[in-house]
Amino acid sequence: MTEPTPYSSVPQQPYGAPVGAPAARWNTLAIISLVASVIGIHLAGIITGHIALSQIKKTGEQGNILAIIGLILGYLGIVVVVILVIVWFGLIFGAATAGYNY
Repeated sequence: MTEPTPYSSVPQQPYGAPVGAPAARWNTLAIISLVASVIGIHLAGIITGHIALSQIKKTGEQGNILAIIGLILGYLGIVVVVILVIVWFGLIFGAATAGYNY
């Protein structure tokens, strides 16, 4: 009677790529949100950021931080634009009424 070798019951792994979990996909709208907010299209960054966060919750994709940064930059950009418009109108109004005595 022959005894089995200690490795006869263990199947051999074929050589090649290691087996593992596939890399999680990046959410495209999260990337678009960040890029749009950085280049100055703040409203598009805000809209795509909110949609991306919703999709990430459902699908488990990566990009949560990108969407949040896109939202923050988008909201900050809108606040800065509103402040600049108010200051600009104040300067225009102040210059227009500078010659009048009340």
